[in-house]
Amino acid sequence: MKKKIAIVYGGYSSEAGISEKSAGIIFQNIDDNLYKPYMVEITENSWHVHSSGGVYPIDKNKFTFFKNEEVISFDLAYIIIHGTPGEDGKLQAYFDMLGIPYVNSNAFAASLSFNKWACNSFLNKFGVRTAKAILLRKGDTPNPIEIADELGFPCFVKPNDGGSSFGISKVKTLMEMPLAIAKAFEEGNEVVIEEALTGREITCGIYQGESELIALPPTEILTEQEFFDYAAKYEGASNEVTPAEISEDTLKNIHEISKNVYRRLGLFGLARIDYIVLENELPHIIEVNSNPGMSEESIVPQQLKAAGKDLKETLSELVKMTLKD
Repeated sequence: MKKKIAIVYGGYSSEAGISEKSAGIIFQNIDDNLYKPYMVEITENSWHVHSSGGVYPIDKNKFTFFKNEEVISFDLAYIIIHGTPGEDGKLQAYFDMLGIPYVNSNAFAASLSFNKWACNSFLNKFGVRTAKAILLRKGDTPNPIEIADELGFPCFVKPNDGGSSFGISKVKTLMEMPLAIAKAFEEGNEVVIEEALTGREITCGIYQGESELIALPPTEILTEQEFFDYAAKYEGASNEVTPAEISEDTLKNIHEISKNVYRRLGLFGLARIDYIVLENELPHIIEVNSNPGMSEESIVPQQLKAAGKDLKETLSELVKMTLKD
């Protein structure tokens, strides 16, 4: 009998639509000769399964659903939610309690990598270079002058505990700071303000294969926008060069750092690490994505293709490894 896989998408953040696109690609590339995939949508108001043209509510007590006089349970979950509750570890903890394995990083690794401030502060302790940053929480009274003295202009203001595409601003003056902070707080309860590093924007996909940790060919982001925002990611306002045209030394450095970070954080499954490579070719980590986009516009599928790896075969490898554990 085929193992049943719940492809869990949606979520409570502004990136729910992107999650749905990613889930569609995952669904299409699950080997249906080996597995039976189901699309499971999670919203703030409902958890339900889309199957054979019908919609069936999920019993949250057991993560099962009822169809054709039968209670259907799942052997495995593939979480492809960008933002809460799938990228921040909440669903992972839920599945842990139910004893359902998942093709994702565990609750702690997901939670840590999702919190940009905590993740970069943690990685700093191991010598990983990151941008200087200031953390704000709701109720704080930020002083734009002090922030400017610490980080300079321009700087980036973005949600610390939200998705990576919404609520981000590039701030160039003191006058722009309050509005940018308010915009970021619309997406989460914490805001991180980072110095703007000048260099090339490089991102590297990585995953644990059956025999080794595999760092994929990096991509360079050449965006028409001020930075790699939603329009650049999903509306074609960027040029993505895969593989990135970088030196062998820079490639080796990015791959080594990516593998080190993946191990330090205890990640699993497909992940993506974003960098700014300065003029001296030293990579600085911008953020770690434990659950990167997998839509047609997304970067990791491009990198898998550049590495000569078939997405269906890669997903089968990850599912097999998860079920074996």
